[in-house]
Amino acid sequence: MEWSLYAMSVETFIHMLQNLSQLLDKAGERAKAKGFDAAILVQARLAPDMFPLSRQIQIATDHAKGAAARLRGQEPPVYEDKEQTLDELKARIGRTLAYLQGAKPAEFKGAEQRDIRMTLREGMVLEMRGAQFLRDWSLPHFYFHVVTAYDILRHNGVEIGKRDFVGHVASFIRQT
Repeated sequence: MEWSLYAMSVETFIHMLQNLSQLLDKAGERAKAKGFDAAILVQARLAPDMFPLSRQIQIATDHAKGAAARLRGQEPPVYEDKEQTLDELKARIGRTLAYLQGAKPAEFKGAEQRDIRMTLREGMVLEMRGAQFLRDWSLPHFYFHVVTAYDILRHNGVEIGKRDFVGHVASFIRQT
């Protein structure tokens, strides 16, 4: 594996978003098996002051496409935050995966030192160099929201475990 910002961002985001999509499949199967409307899961949250599953996935995909774009010196694509079903959330993940899969390693040349400037809420701005932006901003936020989505599903009875969360590493595990 080559250590590059492309590998650390795009390849990481792709694996984890594929796993997240599979978690949503299991959520849909759970709802069907138990006879309840899966929309309940889409609006589920861990605490009253936390975002629901839908928003967790929206933010995770925003961080993935946002990091990939900004590290290449581009503006990220904008998605409307209107998903209300598991299928719509899966479609959003699919759009993000397609965007990420279109990124080329050569586009990340010089990204470590690229100045990243991002407007935040309430008149705040984030300014970092590319490597620091990925390490200290994008990846932590991305994982926070993916983990929270996992936790919401697990808390609501979807039968998932650590293997579902990091299933992409299973090919590297073998008997000694």
